[in-house]
Formats: sequence, structure tokens, C-alpha cells
Amino acid sequence: MPKNRPKTVKKLKHAAIARNPGQRAKLSPKLSGKIRRVSVEIGEIVRKRAQAEAAIAEARKSHERLREAIDILPQGIVFLDADGRYILWNKKYAEIYSRSSDLFRPGARLEDTIRIGVERGDYPEAIGREEEWVAERLARLYQPGERHEQILADGRCILIDERLTEGGGIIGLRVDITELKQREASFRLLFNSNPIPMIVCALDDERILGVNAAAVEHYGYSRAEFEKLTIRSVQAFESEPPWAGDPSSDEMAARTWKHVRADGTLIDLAIYSRHLVYGDQPAVLVALMDITERKRAEARLAFMAQHDGLTGLPNRNLLRQHMDEILLHTRRSAEKVGVLILGLDNFKAVNDTLGHGIGDKLLRGVAKRLRSVLREEDTLARLNSDEFAIVQSGLARPEDAALLSRRLLEAIGDPYLLDGHSVVIGASIGIAMAPGDGDESEKLLKNADMALSRAKNDSRGTFSFFEAGMDARAQSRRKIEIDLRGAIQNDVLRPYYQPLIDLATGRITGFEALVRWPHPERGMISPAEFIPVAEETGLINGLGGLMLRRACLDAAQWPDDVRVAVNLSPLQFRTGNLLSIVMDALKQSGLPPKRLELEITETLLLEKSGQVLATLHALRALGVRISMDDFGTGYSSLSYLRSFPFDKIKIDQSFVRDLGANRDAQAIVRSIISLGIGLGVTITAEGVETEAELSCLRAEGCHEGQGFLFSCARPNADIVSLLNAQRGADVTAPANPVRTAPLVA
Repeated sequence: MPKNRPKTVKKLKHAAIARNPGQRAKLSPKLSGKIRRVSVEIGEIVRKRAQAEAAIAEARKSHERLREAIDILPQGIVFLDADGRYILWNKKYAEIYSRSSDLFRPGARLEDTIRIGVERGDYPEAIGREEEWVAERLARLYQPGERHEQILADGRCILIDERLTEGGGIIGLRVDITELKQREASFRLLFNSNPIPMIVCALDDERILGVNAAAVEHYGYSRAEFEKLTIRSVQAFESEPPWAGDPSSDEMAARTWKHVRADGTLIDLAIYSRHLVYGDQPAVLVALMDITERKRAEARLAFMAQHDGLTGLPNRNLLRQHMDEILLHTRRSAEKVGVLILGLDNFKAVNDTLGHGIGDKLLRGVAKRLRSVLREEDTLARLNSDEFAIVQSGLARPEDAALLSRRLLEAIGDPYLLDGHSVVIGASIGIAMAPGDGDESEKLLKNADMALSRAKNDSRGTFSFFEAGMDARAQSRRKIEIDLRGAIQNDVLRPYYQPLIDLATGRITGFEALVRWPHPERGMISPAEFIPVAEETGLINGLGGLMLRRACLDAAQWPDDVRVAVNLSPLQFRTGNLLSIVMDALKQSGLPPKRLELEITETLLLEKSGQVLATLHALRALGVRISMDDFGTGYSSLSYLRSFPFDKIKIDQSFVRDLGANRDAQAIVRSIISLGIGLGVTITAEGVETEAELSCLRAEGCHEGQGFLFSCARPNADIVSLLNAQRGADVTAPANPVRTAPLVA
């Protein structure tokens, strides 16, 4: 038994007495004092114990708060004591080293976990040199301060940064930089394989840090030679680099520099630059665009402005320049000049039956054969879709032009083998001779064109010389112009309307307004005869405005769900007041803009005029719908769809004709319908004349149809009756009927 036990027992007894007032009264004063002192000592012990327990609780709370704080960090954190033993780590640290997380516990040594990880194969870099690798890793651990990277077995790359604490412990930071490394690898891949010459140079001393293969090839320096240069070394003239004045700018516009290649040749470059970090140092990425190529492109554009894009032949503008030069020369001599205009016979039939692809190849083949017959000094040009012009100088007599015409017709007449199709095409030629038929380029072309018209009308496949009597036809056209002007002034022309049919329901959705001219002497004149005259003479503006106003007035009396479509000529956009004409027509008639459709052709967009596009956008902003008519008959239909957001595309009737039996036409129509559906526009098929065509269009998902199968164009009185009949049929017919018979027999 311990010696101090009796004293302790006594103290406890004294404490019990001190708590009992009755017992306390029986004690001596000396004993009572001793009891009080014992009581105070015990109270102090209890108080200190409580303080210790509170401190421990607070420490635990602080530890938990620290753990919570480091657990939300995106980086891995680990705390080690001076012996390299684990004290604390966060969730991200355990996540990074998930293969070793089962080894983490307070007091465990980092060295042990590293060695176990090496044995497991967690560190691919250690394979084959395990002890050496472990030694290097521990050396970094106990002499921290330098960042290094670590590759894990799953391919991740971890950045390690370890620092000593005041107590000799270690705080370690772990960052997963796998994505950063992948981006760096992607940058290097894109940089090295980029076809554009690119250079990376240091921002401070402008040393060239890296070049891609395109730069090596473009400049002629090797990579080793480049690494000894600065960016100023390849400059032809001393100047500040584009980025020198604004180091904070991230990206800059092109600046022009002159550089020198390894062989000493100078090149003009457009420089694009971007700041970046390259190998842990500030740098600039420089992309180098050789302006020589741009100049070549500009030369190509200039060529295209004066040449036909399909055949590469001179166009009408360049032809006139050549003719003016030739005519100026021949005025000083007795030589004659033959101007031949060659027009292909039935070329449209080739396009309609075999498609425009075959038609284009045919035109190139014709151009090649024509060139093979002509002399080097003769001029060959393409005037339009199926017409070519030949200018032959140095002729002694008209028979020389006739001889050339026979050779040209013979060369063209041989069959063409195009994509497995044997195509035979004929031609007709009109000839005008200078100076007898004119001494100016335009007059000669005009007279040759009149001669061509005679050759086509009399007997195709031959040639015809211009004669003064051919002006009679021109006079006839002049008579049409005069009568047409009077018809417009006297409000004689009338719109006839052809229905647009919803192919899903069979209902009439709208009508296209088509102009008709009841002539007092000649009866009903075909639009094909007077519309070209109206466009040539400028009368199309008055005619178009008249038809627009009448169509709006008529449509205002139709049911609210029926629209009217009006064709616009490209010439109507050149006056600059088309928008006000449309607004006046809508205001006077009271027709809501959404019920008016304006149809334009691809010819209008050939000009790519800012005024044209501005007018189209303004019309659409009113609520008017814009439709592209005769889609697919031009050369750049898809590019036109990018120029303006059309509401409707109308498939040209040449693709609809014999649709049921023509697989090529079916493929084209299917593509157009699919394109329209993808663009979210309405697709209307023109020229529907048979049930087979209608069936194909429905099967392909075409929205609307128009053609003689449903109805011809009719006057407004008939249209009102037709709409009234449809309204009456709606009362008794089942919902959503599908029409299978023509509207009008």
C-alpha cells in the first residue's frame, strides 16, 4: 500500500466533513482550516481537468474545421511531420492517389507508401530503376522547393510542389495537370502540322523558340538555323514587331512585314500574333500569311470578272474590248472582220433531260471544239447560257466567214460522250460583217444576233448573214413596245391566277398572279412575247406595279387564309422605289403583308447588290414573304440560299416534267425538298401536270404543287367561284381531305 494513502483518506474524510455543517461544528479550528485547504485543492483539480477537456474538444473542432477547409480545395494537400509521416490529407489527395489510398493513415510513412506503390507498378517511370527512382523521390521530399511532375499508371500527370514548415514538417501540393499537358500536346500537334507558316518567339529578347514544318519549308532555313535567329533576323528592314507596343494585348489584327528567305528573296507577309506561355516563359505565336498568294487570288478574281466561269472563255465585256481594238485596226485597212454568234439548238432539252451537270460538261466540250477550229488570233467568247461569239479578223470576203461557219457546225455536230451518255447537239450561226454591217462592236453583235434568229427560225443547223430586211422583226418588237406602253397607261392588262395546292390536304393555299394582255387586234398575247420587250424598254416597272396593285386588291376579297404571289423582275429593284410601291399597294388594298408573296429569280442575286439585299430584308421586315422562283436553273442556287433567308423555294418545272419516270429528276427534286425541309422553308413544285408527278412529289414530302393538273391560270371571277366552292365543300367534307382530282377540268 502506498505511504501517502492514509493522508489521502484523511483528506477525503476532511472533505466530507467540510461538506457537512453538522460535522464541521464539532471539529477544532485547526482541523477545520486544514479541511478548507483540501477542499480548495480538489476544486482546482476539477477546474483544470475541465479546462483540459475543453481544450481537447476545441482542438478536435479545429482539426475538423481544417479538414473541412482543405477537403473543398481543388488541389491535393498533404501534411507530413519531420520524419515524413502522414499527419493530415484531403479528399483530392486521396482521389489523385486512389491506388494507394488504402495505405494512408496518420503515422504511416510516405516513404513506405511510395515503395509499395513502386512494387505495385503505380509509377511507370520507376520500372527498371526502382531503387534509384525512390532515392530521387525521397531526395526531393527532404530538400523541397522545386516543382516536378509525376506520371501515374493510368497516364495522369501530377504536378508536385512541397515546402518545409517551421517545425521541420512538410506541406505537399498535388495538382492533376493531365488536361493541361494534353492541351499542350494538342497545341504542339496543331502547331507542327499547320499548313500556315508559324513561329514562336520569346517576348523579351525575340529569340525564335520554335517553328513548324511549314515555316521551315517556306523560309528555307533548317530548324537548327532558326533556333540561332531572332524574329528581327528574318526581317528585311529594321522595325518594331507588331506586338511591341502592347504586351497586354491577347490578339491583334494583321500587320504587314517584309521578310527575307534563306535564299535572299523578299516576301510580303500579313502577320497575325497571339501571346502565350511557351516553355514556362512569355512568348508570342506568329502566323505568317504570304500576301503573294493573295495577289494571285486577286488576279484570279480579275480574270473571273472578264471571263466565263464555266468555260474560261472571255465574257461579253472582254469581247467588246477585243472587238474595239480589232475594229480600230481594220479601219486603216481594207480587211474585213467577221462577227459570228453561234447558238446551240435545243440545249435546254439537254439540261431538262440529263441535268445541268451534263449540260455544263457539254458547254465545256463545245468550247474546246470551237477553239480547236479557230486560229490563234481569232477571238472566242461565251455570251450567255448557250451562245458563243467568234470574231475573225483579216478576211478578204464574206465567203471566208461562211467557210468558217461550216467548219464550226461540222465540229460541233459530232456526238459527245458525257458520263456514259451519248449527246448530240446542233447549232445555228448568225454572221455580221464589218464594216458593211457596222463599225461598232455593239451594232455588229446586235446584227449578228438578228441573223442568228433568222437561222434558228428558218432551218436550224445552218448559218445566216445579216440583211437590212432583218430590221423588220426589230420593227415588230418596236410595235409591241408602243402598244404595250398604251396598254399599261390605259389599264388594259389583267392578272390571271393559278392555284397553289397543299399536297397534304388538297386545299388551295394561294394563287400566283400571271399577267395577261388582251390585245384588241391580235387577241391574247403570250407573256413570253411582251415581257422581254417590257424588260428591255423599262416598261416592266409600270407593268409590275400595275399587276401588284391589282393582285393585292383582288386578294383582299379572298378568305383570310389564302395568299397571293406576284413575280418581280430584277429590273424593278434598280429603280430604288420598289419598297414604297409594295407598301402603297398593301395600304390601298388593305391586304395584310403576310398574305403577299413576292417571287424573285436567281438572276436578281447574280448582281449581289447591297441595294437588292437591303430591299429584300426591308420587304421581309414588313411581313411580306419572299420566294425563290425557278430554283435549280442557275449555276449557284445553293450560294443564293445563303445570301437571303427565303420563305419559299419553287422547284422549276423542268425538274417536275416526267418526274415519275426520270430518276435523275427524282434525285434532284428529292435533294431540293430535303434541303428546304432542313432550312425550314416551304417547297412548291411548278408545272405539275400528271398524277404520276403528283404522286412522286407527295412521296418525297413536297409541301405545295402548282400546274395544269390542278388548274390553268384563270381570271379573278373564276377564282372567287372556285374559293366559294371550296368553302362550301369544307362544310360537308371530312376533316383534312386529300384531293386526287384536278380542281378544274
